[in-house]
Amino acid sequence: MTILTLNSYAAGKWIAPQGQLTPLRSAITGKSFAQLGKYDLDFPAMANHARTVGGPALRALTFHQRAAKLKALAQYLNERREPLYELSYETGATKSDSMIDIDGGIATLFVYASKGRREMPDDTIFIDGALEQLSRSGNFLGQHVATSLHGVAVHINAFNFPVWGMLEKLAPTLLAGVPAIVKPASATAWLAEAAFRMIIESGILPDGAVQFVAGSTGDLLDGLMSQDVVSFTGSAATASMLRSKPNLLSNSVRFIAEQDSLNASVFGPDATPDTPEFDAFIKEVHREMTAKAGQKCTAIRRIIVPDAAREAVIEALSGRLAKTVIGDPRNEATRMGALASIAQRNDVREKAAIIAREARLVYGDADKVTVEGADAENGAFISPLLFACDDPDKADHIHSVEAFGPVSTVMGYRDIGHAAALANRGGGSLVASVFTHDPAVARQMVEASGAYHGRLYFANRDTGKDATGHGSPLPHMIHGGPGRAGGGEEMGGIRGVMHYMQRTAIQGSPDLLSAITKTWVAGSTTDEEKRHPFRMRFSELDLGHTLWTESRTVSLDDIEHFANFTGDTFYAHMDEDAAKANPFFPGRVAHGYLILSFAAGLFVDPAPGPVLANYGLDNLRFMKPVSPGDSLKVRLTAKHKTRRNDEYGEVRWDVAVFNQSDEQVAAYELLTMNAL
Repeated sequence: MTILTLNSYAAGKWIAPQGQLTPLRSAITGKSFAQLGKYDLDFPAMANHARTVGGPALRALTFHQRAAKLKALAQYLNERREPLYELSYETGATKSDSMIDIDGGIATLFVYASKGRREMPDDTIFIDGALEQLSRSGNFLGQHVATSLHGVAVHINAFNFPVWGMLEKLAPTLLAGVPAIVKPASATAWLAEAAFRMIIESGILPDGAVQFVAGSTGDLLDGLMSQDVVSFTGSAATASMLRSKPNLLSNSVRFIAEQDSLNASVFGPDATPDTPEFDAFIKEVHREMTAKAGQKCTAIRRIIVPDAAREAVIEALSGRLAKTVIGDPRNEATRMGALASIAQRNDVREKAAIIAREARLVYGDADKVTVEGADAENGAFISPLLFACDDPDKADHIHSVEAFGPVSTVMGYRDIGHAAALANRGGGSLVASVFTHDPAVARQMVEASGAYHGRLYFANRDTGKDATGHGSPLPHMIHGGPGRAGGGEEMGGIRGVMHYMQRTAIQGSPDLLSAITKTWVAGSTTDEEKRHPFRMRFSELDLGHTLWTESRTVSLDDIEHFANFTGDTFYAHMDEDAAKANPFFPGRVAHGYLILSFAAGLFVDPAPGPVLANYGLDNLRFMKPVSPGDSLKVRLTAKHKTRRNDEYGEVRWDVAVFNQSDEQVAAYELLTMNAL
């Protein structure tokens, strides 16, 4: 077997280790599989390279351009997964485990690429929230915006997901325009290094965007400054040690922690053993105990069930665990592989012994396991261990000690309030799941337990196969939790990007805010040329370009025709006395959608041209009723432009409808696709 020698990557160069090398052992055979050592790394120079080379290169790109690079990188890695699967086996992971890690990481890149294009502008400044009117005249406004930090993100990752852990941090960081230095956990660093090599070989990212530390981080954290970020995944003890470094505190360096978590799964009081929820619950707990051999930060450590269902749960779960084939992860029949290392197995055994002081072992043996096709002694294999605690209220260890492996404890509860209290005893977790078909139970759990968990996962017969599972963090949703779980957040869609950006409140005149945000603001300068804006291509159209239409009178016949044609005969449009009795109407009034239709008829240019499609409207408001005899006119203003591809771009139009007294009666934003 060829032993892999891991290198670091600093300032655009691969750095080989020096001196005595430390072996990294296969979790399956116990034999040396890779090695690392001491690296001649100048950490201040690495940080400076990121800040002065990688940062400016990324910030020169718009969010859409960064998103395009994430998509290209995801496609590149997606075509090269097989070598990563092969290396992943030596971490103890089965093929399905590896897919969670490798495919899951690549999928996260794809999601952030899509969200960057759809939810962020083709710009380098992100508008955060609505415009704030700070003066009565409208000449002094406020807006929150976010811009890229001018520092470096240091990513310190855990051993259990070498690829996903790296990519789920890189995706929002790079989309934010911030370079990163990646530090994987040593135990499985060969897999992280292989994926990182692919990233560099792709040539997709600009120089300085990413760097890689195979060994110790040395004094890297000691040189971080206020524009930098540390994103850490690992133990609470290590997180506490790192975040308390004096310079991180004095410089207010952002520290994102995802750490220990005694996650719980609650079997609802309505979900008895004869309901569909019971089978789903047993299947989910079994999966969370055995996937990645229980080495998941989201794995179920505490199984909270009604007292009456406790023995049924123990029996069903034990039976399912007994059928779980443990062995060589390359074998298709294997359902659970090994822990990542012998050291990890020893740690699980120690923690299980502590749990055993308060709970009785009802399935498994910490010192004995049947292994198929592999060496049970030299490989880091262990049996699933299921405990039962008879008095969880008096227990402490089951709520405070995490055995990071296939270990979980069943405990009973009296009522849903008691179940929530037990779940909260974990002191803060990444996720808790609740299996219930009763909406009242779901509501009560959120009220009683939501503050203690970063995510609440509800499952029942309705979610079925569409549900992703208790232990699956999704890039769309936040991954993190309060208290013991670290108090941090990762992913969560664009929320994750914001952790690497600075939110700034800007205040000024409408013209200045329009220039800063590249979004026309009401009250700012307009360009009222005679040329119809629908005759202008995307590239020709300037923000603020405005068209004032002619006026059109709304008659009673128009209202009645619209009512009869559409079937909308609501009394406010058809019954004068009933309309007058309504406090909002002076009498019969025009339909809101009639106003929109007439507005479109006033500003639409019917001939074929650069406007390819009208695909929706946002923020529709009706401000004042329109009575028969009123006339309407429209102000159409180009508000914002977002390029979608090389053929067309999105134009957002501010549409304001006024009556004969220049009172605004309706407002909305129209979306069109315009040829470049």
